[in-house]
Amino acid sequence: MTEQHNGRGGRVRSPEERQRQITDVVAERGSISAQELAAMFGVSVMTVHRDLDELERQGVVRKFRGGVTAQPSGVFESNVAYRQKAMREQKRAIARQAVRHVEPGTSIMLDDATTTAQMIPFLAELTPLRVATNYLEAMRQLSQIKGIGLMALGGDYDPLHDSFLGTTCLECIDALRVDAVFVSTSALSGKYAYHQEDRIVAVKRKMLEVAAKRYLLMDHSKLGKVALHKLVPLSAFDLVIVDAGAPAEVLADLERNNVAYEVAS
Repeated sequence: MTEQHNGRGGRVRSPEERQRQITDVVAERGSISAQELAAMFGVSVMTVHRDLDELERQGVVRKFRGGVTAQPSGVFESNVAYRQKAMREQKRAIARQAVRHVEPGTSIMLDDATTTAQMIPFLAELTPLRVATNYLEAMRQLSQIKGIGLMALGGDYDPLHDSFLGTTCLECIDALRVDAVFVSTSALSGKYAYHQEDRIVAVKRKMLEVAAKRYLLMDHSKLGKVALHKLVPLSAFDLVIVDAGAPAEVLADLERNNVAYEVAS
């Protein structure tokens, strides 16, 4: 097979390898045109579109006229590689605020959100703790912290979210009762939180059912937006934590709807 240069000093030996590298580029940039990708990888625009069709079929990227994006829409959630890079400082500030509501000697649950995962480094100062999660990367990090008892919520592994989902995961969650759960989601507007995928909605709802206290962590890029599925009313949460970039009109809406919130500095 003829090797092709990818434009960055490497070689692409198969469509699969090229698609992996396209995924990395889109996750890094957020959005890019098909023409730019064709020039970068030394292939035709038609070849790039075939690659993008396959990546879109897998749910990795979202095509638009003339290009591709990893950014979310009302029906498309960004893959975990993109979400790990987006709004990092804001997520860290929110996480730092959230851990103020964690007491040593308690049990907590974290969903598979990259926002809640930012809490993990701070949890090391609050041990002993029992922490349950379905997010594989969070499991790796938590397993390295002395004083944290890790409870892994298993099920069907989903590589796009790097987490476990499905019926088995729901049964694992249902077998537990925790002092607090910390979740994030894709959108918040009016009186409701939203998400694009019904299987994710099912897991988050079950997590909320088994917790005595419920916290919603949201960076400002998700505020004032909706997605395909209503998750729960905001009244289901004891507290919503946002970052300092939250629009004033969104905060006013929260106040109007009697939703308790904190702004992380």
